[in-house]
Amino acid sequence: MSIYLPKHTLAVAVSAALTLGLTTCGGSSNNNSTAVVEEEMTYEYQVTVENWTAAQPFSPLTIVAHSAEQSLWAIGEAASDAIEQMAEGGDNSMLLDAVADLPHVTGAGIIMPGTEESVMVEVTDAMYMQLSATTMLVNTNDAFAGINSADISGLDVDESMSWYLPVYDAGTEYNTESADDIPGPVASGEGFSEMRDDVMNKISRHPGLVTQADDSMSVLMPYHRIDTIVGKVTITRMN
Repeated sequence: MSIYLPKHTLAVAVSAALTLGLTTCGGSSNNNSTAVVEEEMTYEYQVTVENWTAAQPFSPLTIVAHSAEQSLWAIGEAASDAIEQMAEGGDNSMLLDAVADLPHVTGAGIIMPGTEESVMVEVTDAMYMQLSATTMLVNTNDAFAGINSADISGLDVDESMSWYLPVYDAGTEYNTESADDIPGPVASGEGFSEMRDDVMNKISRHPGLVTQADDSMSVLMPYHRIDTIVGKVTITRMN
C-alpha cells in the first residue's frame, strides 16, 4: 500500500551488520572482542531531464529515491499539500521537507524549453531503488510533469534507462488560463492558493490547454499548448 510522502512521517531504517570475533588460544579465551562494520555501498545515479515543449519552462526539479511502499502521488487520488504547492506555483520547498530523510536532490533552477538539466543522486541503502521526479509547467494553472516510482534496481554501472514525461493535472485549481492565476512569465499571476476550486480535486492526466485560439479570455497563446508528452527523463548508474 503506497505511503504518500507529504502525508506521512517517513522513518529511515539504517542498519549496520556487526561481526564479533572471539579468539581462543591455549585453552583460554580472549575477552577482547572486535566489532567490524560492513563497508557501506554507495550507488550514484545521474538523472537528466529534457524539456521538449515550445514555451513551457519547467520549475526546479525534485528528484527522490524511495522504497517500493512509498510514492509522491497517485492518479485518482487527491494531491498532497506539497504537490499542490509545486504544481500551482513551482515551489518545491514543502516537498523537499517531506522527503528530507530520503535520498533526494533539487534542480539548479528553471529548465527552459529545448534545454535539459542533469543532477546526481546518491543512494546508500538498497531498499531505496524507486526513483520519482516532478516539475511544474509554469505557464499553466496546475500542470506538472514527472515519473513516479521508476524501478532502478536492475541498472548496472554505465547502464541507462529512459522514460517519457507525461503531463498531469493536480486537480487543485480550475484551469482558467487567466493572467491572474498563472505564475509563469506569460502572466506572472498568483501561484499557490490554499483554496482548491477544481471540481475534480484529484490527480489525472492533463486534458490540454485551450489558449486564445479557442478562448479569447485565455492569456495563453497556441504555442503554449502541451502534448501528452513534454520531455524525457534518463537515469544512468554511475557507480
